Amino acid sequence: MSGGAGRADYDRVVSNSRLVYSTDGGDRRTPPPKRGRAAAPRKGPELPNDGIVRVFRDKGRRGGKVVTVVRGLPAGDAPGVASDLKRLCGSGGAVKDGAVEIQGDHREKIAARLETRGYRVKLAGG
Repeated sequence: MSGGAGRADYDRVVSNSRLVYSTDGGDRRTPPPKRGRAAAPRKGPELPNDGIVRVFRDKGRRGGKVVTVVRGLPAGDAPGVASDLKRLCGSGGAVKDGAVEIQGDHREKIAARLETRGYRVKLAGG
């Protein structure tokens, strides 16, 4: 067996291979195509800008867990209101996209507190 024939086979195989990694740019593999439709981030229903704070109960995208969502607060008020509502309900929560999310179903308790703070409140959704 001659050494030249093995080298020719090797060169042919290597020349047909595709580059996987390079020190210049790192990983060169193309990501696999995504299946299904691209999930757009849900932000809830579009709300009118009428000065009314709406309190929703939401269960989607959370593994069946219920959260209470407060929308329509002035932008600067959301972090302070979230902190007060979390303390009132004794549960966790966050401010996401200008909406206050409190873990658990606390719609009535939250609506009462917001009304005492001077907001016009509406219970929305189911």
